[in-house]
Amino acid sequence: MNIFSDKLKEVFLSILPITIIVILLKLTVVPIDNGLIAKFIVGAFFILIGLTLFLVGVDLGITPLGALLSSIIAKKNKLWIVIVAAFILGFFISVAEPGLMILGKQIDAITSGAISSFSIVTVVSLGIGFFMILGFLRLIYNIPLQYILIGSYGIIFLLGSITSPEFLAIAFDASGSTTGVLAVPFILSLSLGITALKRDSKASEKDSFGLVAIVSAGAVISIMILNLFTEIEEYSQVVMEVSTGNLSLIQSFLTAIPSSLADSLIVFFPLIAILIIVVFVLKMKWGDLRRIFVGLIYSLLGLGLFLIGVNEGFMQVGSIIGGYLVGLDSSAPLIIIGFVLGVVTILAEPAVHVLTNQIEEVTSGYVRKGIVLFALSLGVGTAIALSVLRVVVFEIQLWHYLLPGYLIAIALTFVAPKLFVGIAFDAGGVATGPMTATFILAFINGAANQFPTANVLRDGFGMIAMVALMPIITLQILGIFFKVKTHKKGVRLNG
Repeated sequence: MNIFSDKLKEVFLSILPITIIVILLKLTVVPIDNGLIAKFIVGAFFILIGLTLFLVGVDLGITPLGALLSSIIAKKNKLWIVIVAAFILGFFISVAEPGLMILGKQIDAITSGAISSFSIVTVVSLGIGFFMILGFLRLIYNIPLQYILIGSYGIIFLLGSITSPEFLAIAFDASGSTTGVLAVPFILSLSLGITALKRDSKASEKDSFGLVAIVSAGAVISIMILNLFTEIEEYSQVVMEVSTGNLSLIQSFLTAIPSSLADSLIVFFPLIAILIIVVFVLKMKWGDLRRIFVGLIYSLLGLGLFLIGVNEGFMQVGSIIGGYLVGLDSSAPLIIIGFVLGVVTILAEPAVHVLTNQIEEVTSGYVRKGIVLFALSLGVGTAIALSVLRVVVFEIQLWHYLLPGYLIAIALTFVAPKLFVGIAFDAGGVATGPMTATFILAFINGAANQFPTANVLRDGFGMIAMVALMPIITLQILGIFFKVKTHKKGVRLNG
C-alpha cells in the first residue's frame, strides 16, 4: 500500500497549489460562481484519485512493460525488429497519452470539429512512431543527439515558414502535450533499457536522455504536414463559448462518466494488446504478468476518473479566471498570475519528478534534483508570462519567441555538456504535464477569448510550446555552470 500513499501525496501536492490560487482569486479578485467553485473542488477530487491510480498503474505495469520490451528489442539485434517495434510502441503510447487527448478535444471544441480530436491524435501519434524509430537507431548506433536535433529542427524551421499561425501554435503544443505522465515514464524506461545493455558506461549515461526530445520533434513536424492538406479560413476567427451549464453538481459528473471511461478504454486497448502479444512470445511468469496487467487496469480506471475531473471541473474555472482578468484596468495581474501559475505548476508536475529523479540517479547525485527544479520553475513561469503577453500585445506572434528561442537552444548544444543536452530537451517535453495541459491551457484560452484583438486558435494555443522551450534553454545554461564549476575543481564533467 506504500506506493498508493506515495502517489496520493505526490498528486495532492500537484493539485493543491492551483486549488489554493483559485480559492484566493475567488475571495479577492474574480467573482466565481459558488456552483462552479463546488464543481472545481469535486473535479479536483476526481483528478486526485484518478491521477493517483494512473501513476500507480504506470509504476506497476507500464514502466516494467517498457523496460521488458526494450530489453527484448535490443537483444534481438535485428534492424527490422527495431524499426517495427519502435513505430508500434511510439504510436500507441502517444494515442494513450492523456495530455494529447485533452489538447485534441480542446481544439475540436474551439474549431467546432473543423480540426477533429481524432485527426490531431492520429497524426501526432504517427509522427511520434516514425521519430521513435529514429530515436531507437540513435541509441543502438551511438548517433550524437545534437546531429539529430539539428536536422529535426532544421525541418521544423523550414516547414514553419509555410505553416499558418494557427497550426504553428497547435504543432508545438501537440509536441508538449504528447510527452506527459504516461509517455515519459514509458519512453524513459525504453531508453534506459537499451542503453543499460551497452558495455560503455559513459556512453550509456549520456544516451539515457534525449529520446523524449526526438519524439517531441516528430509531433511538431506531423502537425505542420497536416497543415499542408488542411484549409483554415473557415475557422480562423472562431470565438470560444464558455457555458456554466444547467445540470446539477451530481448530474454533471454522472453524465461525464460513460464517455470518459469509454475514452480511457479506447486508448488503453492497444497497450493491453501489446501485453498479450508479449505473453505469447515470452511465456511470462504468472506473477510478472499479473503485476503488469493490474497496473494497466489501474491506469485505465485512473485515466477515466482524471478526464471526468478535468472536463467537469478544472478547465471551466481556468477559462473563466483568464477571461475575467482580461477585463481589469491593467494587464499586470493577468501576467503576474500567469507567472505564479507556471512556477507552482512545474514544481508539482508528476512527470517532472520522474525525470529529475532519473537525473539524480544517473549522475550519482552530482546533479541534485532541487537545482534542476529551481531552473525549471523559473523557465516555466517566464514561459507562461510571455504567453500571456502574446495574448495582450497583438503584434507579438508565436514565431517571434520560438525562432530565436530554438536557435539559442540549438547553439547551446555545442557548449553545454552532452549529458545536459539530453536532460534539457527531455525536460522540455516533460514540463508540459496534466496541470499545464488542463488548467493553464484553459486559463490562456479564456484570456484570448475575451481580449478584443486576440484570436483563440492563434493566441490561445502556443503556451504549451513556450513551456516546452524554456527548460531547454535554462537547463543547458545550468549545465554550462556545472561544467565551469567542475573544471575549476579539476573534475571533468562527462560529455
